[in-house]
Amino acid sequence: MKSVFSSNYAGNLMYYRSILKADNYCIDLFEKFNKQSYRNRCVIASPNGPLNLVIPVKRKSKNIFKDVQIDHSQKWKKNHWKSLESAYRSSPYFEYYEDDFKSIYFNNNYKYLIDFNQLIHLHIIKLLEIETQYSFSDSYILNNNEIIDYRFLIHPKVPFENNLNNLSYHQVFQEKQKFLPNLTILDLIFNEGPKARQFLDLDL
Repeated sequence: MKSVFSSNYAGNLMYYRSILKADNYCIDLFEKFNKQSYRNRCVIASPNGPLNLVIPVKRKSKNIFKDVQIDHSQKWKKNHWKSLESAYRSSPYFEYYEDDFKSIYFNNNYKYLIDFNQLIHLHIIKLLEIETQYSFSDSYILNNNEIIDYRFLIHPKVPFENNLNNLSYHQVFQEKQKFLPNLTILDLIFNEGPKARQFLDLDL
């Protein structure tokens, strides 16, 4: 059975665990762009708790996701990278992965949100050694009994799956604040490095 996902900005743990469970998956390029979703935001662990990193986009009515353009008039790349450095510079593996991720942010000219999301997604699945086959839709995919639809299940306002409650690992600010679940996959990668995939595989 095919699984259908939105394109997410450095998706969270539920996003990548769900991809691991899939036989194959499709990224829907023709869904309507929804505000306050993970399509253009990720959540990191800052010294003061969860912090949303939001990619600014050019607003148009009835935007189809594949047509959503990034608003480069705002210095979001510099701000996001500064936030990542502040949050993870002292993590065990940030320096190991730093150059590759920094290159994704600063060395590519991407006009559309899907292009940036896909660049960082491809690097993440390479690091996690995820080989699940995927495709892009050529039209909007209607929800039906023949697909598993994650497009609205993985959303900031929807509770995440219960088995993530058992997924814990050391976070940079854990002594200062309680463990923060289901953050961007970058949090797990920077803290656990090559072991990140093992944490995602637990209980699958």
